[in-house]
Amino acid sequence: MSKDETKDLLQFLTPFPKEVQELALWLRDFVWNQYPNCNELIYDNYNALAFGWSVTDRLQHTFCSIAVFAKYVHFGFYWGTQIADPEKKLLGKGNQYRYIIVNNNNDFPKVYIKKLLKEAYANSLAKVKDKAEIIKGATIVKSISPVKKRPGIVTPKKAAARKK
Repeated sequence: MSKDETKDLLQFLTPFPKEVQELALWLRDFVWNQYPNCNELIYDNYNALAFGWSVTDRLQHTFCSIAVFAKYVHFGFYWGTQIADPEKKLLGKGNQYRYIIVNNNNDFPKVYIKKLLKEAYANSLAKVKDKAEIIKGATIVKSISPVKKRPGIVTPKKAAARKK
């Protein structure tokens, strides 16, 4: 099962502080436990590590995601502008993505987010025109940026260069 496929993700998380790694993995478990038949898409990008859940292997069908930064984590909704947010907890001013900043798992509004996830999942599923595209339970590394520009992160390579 994909929830157990962590080798690449753990490698991508290594530059981040231990607390941030643990929070990101806790949030990952939170989503996998509710949507075990969805697919995890991983993007190790230049400014953040992001992974999201999709009913297909396509970004446009992603319903939620986790973006890992040096000091905190975003838990977001790819089509966040298309779901209800009655408590106005979601941040973002763009045309699509909405998120909350998560500093620790104790402050994460689990019950509220579960409601939003349910709507986001249904919205994402409705966007799939060809139901043959639906696949289940895969972890897919979609991109790896060769150069990382993550402020506040000291990679082993940077640390060795600083010692010289």
